[in-house]
Amino acid sequence: MIIGSDKPRLSVARILQMNLGFLGLQFSFGLQQSNMGPIYSYLGADEGAMPLLWLAGPMTGLIIQPLIGSMSDRTRTRLGRRTPYFLIGAILCSLSLLAMPYSRTLWMAASLLWVLDAANNVTMEPYRAYVSDRLGPDQRPFGFLTQSAFTGLAQTLSYLAPSLLVWWGINKDLLDGNGIPEITRISFLIGAFLSIATILWSVVRVPELPLTPQEDAAMAADPLSFRSTITGLADAIRDMPPVMRQLAVAMLFQWFGMFCYWQYVVLALARNVQGTSDPASTGFRDASLLNGQLGAFYNAIACISAFAMIPLARRFGAKPIHAIAMIASSAAMVTIAFTGSISLLVIAMVGIGIGWGSLMGNPYLMLANAIPPERTGVYMGIFNMFIVIPMMVEILFVWLAYRPLLGGDPRHVLMLGGAMMLAAAVATLMVRTARADLSA
Repeated sequence: MIIGSDKPRLSVARILQMNLGFLGLQFSFGLQQSNMGPIYSYLGADEGAMPLLWLAGPMTGLIIQPLIGSMSDRTRTRLGRRTPYFLIGAILCSLSLLAMPYSRTLWMAASLLWVLDAANNVTMEPYRAYVSDRLGPDQRPFGFLTQSAFTGLAQTLSYLAPSLLVWWGINKDLLDGNGIPEITRISFLIGAFLSIATILWSVVRVPELPLTPQEDAAMAADPLSFRSTITGLADAIRDMPPVMRQLAVAMLFQWFGMFCYWQYVVLALARNVQGTSDPASTGFRDASLLNGQLGAFYNAIACISAFAMIPLARRFGAKPIHAIAMIASSAAMVTIAFTGSISLLVIAMVGIGIGWGSLMGNPYLMLANAIPPERTGVYMGIFNMFIVIPMMVEILFVWLAYRPLLGGDPRHVLMLGGAMMLAAAVATLMVRTARADLSA
C-alpha cells in the first residue's frame, strides 16, 4: 500500500495540463532526432564524422543539467523553484529553432544545436523534478508515464510534420540555397511556437506548490550560490542511492543504443529502401521523409504504450516492464538493419515505440521513489549524466570505429544499437528496487 502523502491529489485533467509543456519540449527534441542528420548531410557532413556533430547534446547535458538541478532545489522566487528555468529554457529553445533551418554552413548548424540543447537541458530536469514535487507517490506513475506519453505524441507530430506539409501541397523538392528543404524550415517554425506556448500553459494552469515553512527555512539557511550549488552536487553524488547507481549501468547501454539509432537510421533507410547514399539525391530526401513517417508511427506507439504501462508498472513494477521493452527495441533495430520491406519496417517501429515509451518513463519512476524529496532536482540532474555520458561514449566509439570496425555501413551501427538494447534489458533486471512503492 502507498504511504499517505500531504500533497493534494490532482485530477487526470490537471496532471495532463501540468505535463503539456513536455509536448513542446519533446517536439523540439523530435525535430533534432529526425532532421539534424539530414541537415548535416545537406550541408556536406561526412558520414564517419557525423557522430561528432551530435556532441552538443551530451556535452551541454553533462554540464548544465546537474548544475541546474542543484540550483533549482535552492531557488526561491515568486514564481517557484522550477518555473524560472522552464521559462528561460523555453525562450532560448524557441529562438534556436527559429534560426536553425536558416543555417548556411555546417559549423552554424552545429553551433545552433549547442544552444538549442543547452536551452532544452535548462528546462528538462527541473520539469521532471516539478512532477515529483507536485505529486504524491501514488500519482507519480501516472505523472511520469504521462510525460512519456506526451513525448510520444510530440515526437509523432514532429516526425510527421514534413510529410504533412507535403500532403498539404508544399513541394518536397523545394530547397533553399543551402539545399535545406522548405518543409524542414516550416517544421522548425512550428516547433518554435509550441516550445514557448505549451510551457506557458503548464505553469499558468498548474503552478508549483508553495514551499512549506520547513523547506523555506532550510533554503534560507543555505541560500542559492555558486558554492552551495557545487557543494550540493558533490554531496548528492557522494550520497547517491544504491538504486540510482545500479540504474547507471542500464542507462549506459540503452542510451548508447538509442543514439546509434537516431544518428544512422536515415542513412540505413536510404541504402535499404532507396538504394542510395547520396544526400543530394531525391532518393535520400525520400528516405528522410520515410523516416519521418516511420518515426511518427513509433512515437504514436510510444504514446499509447506509455499509458498502457501505468497499470502494468503498478502491478508488476517498472523494472520487468522496462526490461521487456528494451528487448523489443533490440529486435526492432536489428530488423531495420536487414530489411528494405516497408511492412517489416512498420512492424519494427512497434518495438522501437514500446522501448521509447518505457525509456522516457519507467527509469524515472524507479528513481523518483528512491531519492529524498528535498534533493529531487539535483538527483534528476545527476541522473541525466547517465544519459549523456553513454551518448558521449557512443559518439567517440562510432567516430573511431565507423570505417575500420563497422565497415563504413550505417546498418552495422544499427546492429550495434540492437546489441546495446539487449544488454540494457539484462542490466535492468539486475537493479534492486522496492515493489511496495509502486503498488496501487
